[in-house]
Amino acid sequence: MRLNAVTTFICFIGTFMMEAQNNIKNTEGLITVAETGAHQPIGVSVSGDNRLFVSFPNKEPYKYGLAEITSGRQIAYPDMKWNSTEGNETEHFVNVQDIYVDTDDYLWVLDSKPASKNSVFGEDKKEDKEGKFKLLQIELKTNRVKKAYLFEDLDRSKSALNDVRVDTEKALAYLSDPGQSAIVILDLKTGKTRIVLQNDPSTVAEKDFVLSYEGKEMRDKNGNPFQSNVNGIALTKDNKYFYYRPINTLYLYRIETRYLADHNLSAEKLSGYVENMGKTSVCHGMVADKKGNIYLTSSMDYSIKYLTPEGELHTLIQDEELIWPDSLGIGTDGYLYFSCAQVNRLPQWNEGKDRASLPYKIFKIKLP
Repeated sequence: MRLNAVTTFICFIGTFMMEAQNNIKNTEGLITVAETGAHQPIGVSVSGDNRLFVSFPNKEPYKYGLAEITSGRQIAYPDMKWNSTEGNETEHFVNVQDIYVDTDDYLWVLDSKPASKNSVFGEDKKEDKEGKFKLLQIELKTNRVKKAYLFEDLDRSKSALNDVRVDTEKALAYLSDPGQSAIVILDLKTGKTRIVLQNDPSTVAEKDFVLSYEGKEMRDKNGNPFQSNVNGIALTKDNKYFYYRPINTLYLYRIETRYLADHNLSAEKLSGYVENMGKTSVCHGMVADKKGNIYLTSSMDYSIKYLTPEGELHTLIQDEELIWPDSLGIGTDGYLYFSCAQVNRLPQWNEGKDRASLPYKIFKIKLP
């Protein structure tokens, strides 16, 4: 029987769908950290000494796959060679999807280009039949790649690795895989993976849940709605709880990492340890702070929310500039940093027209 940990904070999808963008009230305290022009920011993470890193998908106009933001400027990270588009693909980024600084202050870079049919950004013109995946561990003290994992035992025709979190205590990486409707667990000692919670109710998008923005349903040229299975994930700083959810749902889930690490649990037994945290909002990215708060992007009402350890859901900021807030990082300076990817305004969801408001921006807001 699935545990229902929090049932007191419920918000309905109709509230978000009726919220017109021009009615969003600006909230004081929103700060623009950097402008990235026509380069769409996706992943965001912040180191222990408050270095800010941002990733970008490999699409035109392409500048860098990964950059460090210094005084508002983008600097190729860890160097220009890794950000090149030519040469051996094991030695340069193919498509940086997510980044994460762990509790030991290593930067993890998920380089993920799923097969065309599995991409949450819509089908690629190249129509690749298999995905390309690697996970890099970068030592921030030396700015050098320490280790690379190539996911050689994954089904590349189905997988679509999206987000990553690293459990330094158990030497495990947890990755969301919307392509396989599952969580992929990578053993950092052996390089081998396990697939868990595959097609579990907590990892599968709700079939009839269609996103709607600015009075328009998010559908491609063939009328197919945007849909993503398990996508955003978060790991608490004590490595105890792993939070996750599909995009096409309002429900948030979590499970204790001790159960994810247990090889002996059956799929049914593991599913029984999943906790349904109740309804929140449409979310694309999450991050946990030291207090145990879970911050969630909330695109349908242009906001960032956070769930307290007591199960209370609050709005940190709501602003009309927050168009598809996507990925978050927490600085030691007391600020929450985040990107706005504007995915709902991309050409594949707008009859071929790019409706993104330029320049793209990276923001920060003071933590509560």
